[in-house]
Amino acid sequence: MRDLGGAAALVGGIEVGGTKFVCATGTGPDDVRVEARIPTTTPDETLSRVIAFFREQGRGTHLGAVGLTTFGPVDLDPRSPTFGFITSTPKPGWAHTDLAGWLGRALGLPVAVETDVNGAALAEHRWGALRGCDPAVYVTVGMGVGGGPVVNGKTIHGAVHPEMGHLRVPHDRARDPFPGACPYHGDCLEGLASAGAIRGRWSVDPEALPPDHPGWDLEASYLALGLASVVAVLSPQRIVLGGGLMRAPGLLPRVRERLVALIGGYLRSPSLDDIEAYLTAPSLGERAGVLGAIALAQDAGVACSATVHPTP
Repeated sequence: MRDLGGAAALVGGIEVGGTKFVCATGTGPDDVRVEARIPTTTPDETLSRVIAFFREQGRGTHLGAVGLTTFGPVDLDPRSPTFGFITSTPKPGWAHTDLAGWLGRALGLPVAVETDVNGAALAEHRWGALRGCDPAVYVTVGMGVGGGPVVNGKTIHGAVHPEMGHLRVPHDRARDPFPGACPYHGDCLEGLASAGAIRGRWSVDPEALPPDHPGWDLEASYLALGLASVVAVLSPQRIVLGGGLMRAPGLLPRVRERLVALIGGYLRSPSLDDIEAYLTAPSLGERAGVLGAIALAQDAGVACSATVHPTP
């Protein structure tokens, strides 16, 4: 989105998380004007505070649109009567919340909506570690596991949105008898490699697991198995591996080593020759989510998402 003078227009961005909403106005990573963090409580209370924030920021300025990146599942099908709704989330009180429509009607602005991981992928592709790479993938590993692909400069929607965390990966039950933590699939990638899986398997938080604990080798193996499928199917030019769990010392190099072994020399590409550049950490850090929301708002529903417009 551009103003008449060719400069980037001021927009709003909202990163919707299970514990907090991050709200900001700006035009990009070097121009975030105002930022606020609002605890995630009930939809009524939380969204009322979000609306108040943007109404205050809109005084004396003009916001062109608001972008919204959210935990899911979220309905991204513009033909659906529940488009822009959070759907079957286990987050108490938030299932079937008309998130985008509620905000759009209250603010009188178009609201572009996307998943949290797709938003982070878009931000890293536009301004960060995925810049100049297409196709490219952002994978986050934390309490859940998710993946956002960017293809031809756009995030992907289909029947639903990508759910890379629910890839089925080989489960060596002799080595790892843990049944898996996913309430839907048990031992999918998220069920075996998320922070919740580590906690369920070893009865400690990931931060308490020593660096030399065998659990980290297991974690690296599962992540590499999931990434090998992503590489084979999407053939990305680069993968960013982010999320809180990836801050564990030594985990990223272990995943790189396992991924190279799984590829086994079969796929040959200059992109894959330098595994440290190919599988890398995010450059936008914890700001990727809200910056992805700003990028969505700039695109105003044209490039990377559909848009909920306020009802007159």
